[in-house]
Amino acid sequence: MWRVPHRLCLHLVRGSKLSDAWNRPAAFMSTLLINQAQYAWLKELGLREENEGVYNGSWGGRGEVITTYCPANNEPIARVRQASVADYEETVKKAREAWRIWAEVPAPKRGEVVRQIGDALREKIQVLGSLVSLEMGKILVEGVGEVQEYVDICDYAVGLSRMIGGPILPSERPGHALIEQWNPVGLVGIITAFNFPVAVYGWNNAIAMICGNVCLWIIAKVLEDSKLPGAICSLTCGGADIGSAMARDERVGLLSFTGSTQVGKQVALMVQERFGRSLLELGGNNAIIAFEDADLSLVVPSALFAAVGTAGQRCTTARRLFLHESIHDEVVNRLKKAYAQIRVGNPWDSNVLYGPLHTKQAVSMFLGAVEEAKKEGGTVVYGGKVMDRPGNYVEPTIVTGLAHDVSIVHTETFAPILYVFKFKSEEEVFEWNNEVKQGLSSSIFTKDLGRIFRWLGPKGSDCGIVNVNIPTSGAEIGGAFGGEKHTGGGRESGSDAWKQYMRRSTCTINYSKDLPLAQGIKFQ
Repeated sequence: MWRVPHRLCLHLVRGSKLSDAWNRPAAFMSTLLINQAQYAWLKELGLREENEGVYNGSWGGRGEVITTYCPANNEPIARVRQASVADYEETVKKAREAWRIWAEVPAPKRGEVVRQIGDALREKIQVLGSLVSLEMGKILVEGVGEVQEYVDICDYAVGLSRMIGGPILPSERPGHALIEQWNPVGLVGIITAFNFPVAVYGWNNAIAMICGNVCLWIIAKVLEDSKLPGAICSLTCGGADIGSAMARDERVGLLSFTGSTQVGKQVALMVQERFGRSLLELGGNNAIIAFEDADLSLVVPSALFAAVGTAGQRCTTARRLFLHESIHDEVVNRLKKAYAQIRVGNPWDSNVLYGPLHTKQAVSMFLGAVEEAKKEGGTVVYGGKVMDRPGNYVEPTIVTGLAHDVSIVHTETFAPILYVFKFKSEEEVFEWNNEVKQGLSSSIFTKDLGRIFRWLGPKGSDCGIVNVNIPTSGAEIGGAFGGEKHTGGGRESGSDAWKQYMRRSTCTINYSKDLPLAQGIKFQ
């Protein structure tokens, strides 16, 4: 398995091809954050002014040199040399060779290696979380929490490594047994998105590894200490050329893609052309519904976290809030007060709750969405502007007065904009929840037990995540994560998501001395 980050750890900006580091102007190199005293901790991770973006048992990279920027101040952090197509081919070859060794390792022993990966992450969890915060822009507690998700899925995978397998089924023929045999698909390609560069990779990596597939990431020491090929976990940092090569490559048994619906469609078509397998985690246009009997002490903080957490850049961010007409005004007023108390600042400061958007382009997209909402009849009751400070900061925004089915509401905007609506009945609001093309996450707030089970039933939410009295975001690793419709249908993390990383064979074994045919057929 290997990973092609959608952005390098987080945000990569294309740069011109440069000569070796020692030929570059000293003034330029000194402006990199990695050379400033307050960011000296970056070197604890082995990072340098220039870093190699390919790992397949050894480090390298012959592609374009790019610069990664901090979204909190738009200053350059460091530079990375991406993979070339030749690097990709070499990595695939080495990964396939490594798989021949890895597939022979018993699953519980594979689980032990994954446990060691989790332990290695634990040792560096604070500095890795700080790196996520610095590069992606999410607040420090979320950055550390994202690394913790990788640790948690490693722990989960260790136990799972002793349980994966199929059932023995009763045969209709005497002296026969039916066995369901599961085997690894071999090579799994992983394309991750900027907003969860660690957790999403971890969900795929840990589960796929215990299933016997090969992977790519910077965990070489664990593999070397276990006397295993480093190419079991390979890394290729690259752009569209590497992603397209991976999607079209028949040697890739499964391609896991996390990103936009638009790009996901292109990836799915390329994979399907070769009758390959894809695991898609795409967009979400998630809704919270609060009924008249809802506990508002739960509704307000849930809506706040779901809409504003990670500056609205989670796949599971709440973008629509449906409030029963009897509680609408009170909840909106409470939300406005809560929004006004959000602590904004540098995301790596421990007391900050709200950081920047990831790119300048995201800021432009935010402003465009706010203007479109106004044109379509909405009223901005909070926020709606760019903050006057360095970096990509925008005000968390609340918009009321829109119709539930206008274009901007049905468009996923990856920004902290919450559209708020009034509703009258359960039937209409369930329909409104389901009318968007995406189907990732949803949540209702109510004390009505019958309504809860209607919400979970066939006429309730059509999403992959259907919550009750909790936010739309913040999924646990024990459950399968993913959504329906234009969200892609993929499932990662817990439950039986492991089956997507394996191929299934039905085996009929005759242990008798006779040869009865199925369905009682006589062929004599």
